[in-house]
Amino acid sequence: MADIAIPLIGLGNFLLGTIVPFLFVLTVVVFVHEMGHYLVGRWCGIGVRAFSIGFGPELFGFTDRRGTRWRFAAIPLGGYVKFVGDVGAASRPDADAVEALSEEERPVAFHTQPVWRRAATVFAGPLFNFLLAIVVFAVMFTVFGRYVADPMVAEVRPGSPAQEAGIEPGDRFVSVDGVPVETFADVQRLISGRAGDRLTIVVERDGRLIETQATPQATEQTDALGNTIKIGIIGVVNNEALGQPRLVEYGPMEALVAGTQETWNVIARTGQFLKRLVAGREDRCQLGGPVKIADMAGRAADLGFVWLVQLVALLSVGIGILNLLPIPPLDGGHLLFYGIEAILRRPVPWQVVDAVYRAGMIMVLMFMAFVFWNDLFGC
Repeated sequence: MADIAIPLIGLGNFLLGTIVPFLFVLTVVVFVHEMGHYLVGRWCGIGVRAFSIGFGPELFGFTDRRGTRWRFAAIPLGGYVKFVGDVGAASRPDADAVEALSEEERPVAFHTQPVWRRAATVFAGPLFNFLLAIVVFAVMFTVFGRYVADPMVAEVRPGSPAQEAGIEPGDRFVSVDGVPVETFADVQRLISGRAGDRLTIVVERDGRLIETQATPQATEQTDALGNTIKIGIIGVVNNEALGQPRLVEYGPMEALVAGTQETWNVIARTGQFLKRLVAGREDRCQLGGPVKIADMAGRAADLGFVWLVQLVALLSVGIGILNLLPIPPLDGGHLLFYGIEAILRRPVPWQVVDAVYRAGMIMVLMFMAFVFWNDLFGC
């Protein structure tokens, strides 16, 4: 009996400690994304045939009074909203499908709408992902506040880029690469993602502004969720005496502003990472797929629900950015075609659209295979 019970207990711990947190994180992010499409689509007068969390066979669902099928499917790695006139889950247009619409369906079909309504409906998905992150960060700041420290240099590590740049203990950071800084966390944020880049740094010393340059060196660190990450450092240390760490408390509106700024910081850093990745200046092992997300969700759940909610915010921003890439069938690919249509004042030919969608789908599948390989074997 004991020999059977031990693996069953291990399986139960895996399900509760990893799979359940993973499904929670992914379901929230996907639901909010698809709800953005749904709400704005309905506001634009577009009919909706299905709202699905997951792909594949339906596990359970119901049909509302408008005829929309709300469903949970067997493969919980995404979701979709299927509008009237869509060929499939990717909202790929098709001339035959549009021609086959009934007289009642044509006015509410997605692909018969003005280009601005289609664009608004598509853009709403990533937008809602960003709004989710703003709300999460704003609530966090309202409930817990935020600890900050002045951007002071207490120690300069020997042989570090900071020492080579002439930065000294007692200096106060004013800006990093033209971006003003108010806290030591600002300095870390602006430097950590720029390993190998020569940065212009302005410090204040004895009332004088001194401009210098430093190139952050890459170093491996372990984050709070146990991930090994590579970040840039210049070798400066802050301490309690000079940094004067303190808790900043926020009212609701202040927290909303701070949450918006924090979301923008995450967007900027993610965009910067992707640009450096394409240029071959970032480690591909920093990319992960469902397996890595599941592992992170399990670790976050071990640290507490607050950490899990923060992971939701970070993943939501990542999903929003990923979907804005100009690759069909992602939302950004749709928006690219709508932009061309708005400029030309006529739709892109169906044959061109179909060919690009097929090529885009191959690219998306290759990317998914790449991150799966990273998860399982590559890193």
